[in-house]
Amino acid sequence: MADCKKCGAELNGENKFCPSCGATVEESSDFKKKVADLNNTEDTTTEFDPEDIEKNKIFAVLAYLSWLILIPIFVAKDSKFARYHANQGLVLAISATVGLVLLSLLPNIAIIRLVVSLFEIVVWVIDIIGLYNAATGRAKELPIIGKFRILNY
Repeated sequence: MADCKKCGAELNGENKFCPSCGATVEESSDFKKKVADLNNTEDTTTEFDPEDIEKNKIFAVLAYLSWLILIPIFVAKDSKFARYHANQGLVLAISATVGLVLLSLLPNIAIIRLVVSLFEIVVWVIDIIGLYNAATGRAKELPIIGKFRILNY
């Protein structure tokens, strides 16, 4: 059972309008829920120094801009927050590079190109989630690749 977003009244699955306040009931879909759940990963922001986060947000963002990841790796090597995002960005950069290499090496068969292209789109979406988390000062594991560790932080 859901609740009305306007007044909080309990709704059954068949309501188009809230019986209490008359507000339109928004239909939820499995797709919307899956998208919302995509960034529902472990948030370890409280483990980081707020001053470190504020000072090194720009380096954390750079970690998701392809091979600009080298900047936070070498320039912000003492920042735990920047290295956290640099680790995730490095895993993404390696994944994207592998996808591009596969795309160029595999035979020009439509289904193979489609699968590799879809893989690249997934990497791109995860990259945007990482950019968002870094820019907002959050240390959240990225979906799918968040558990991989290459760099220490």
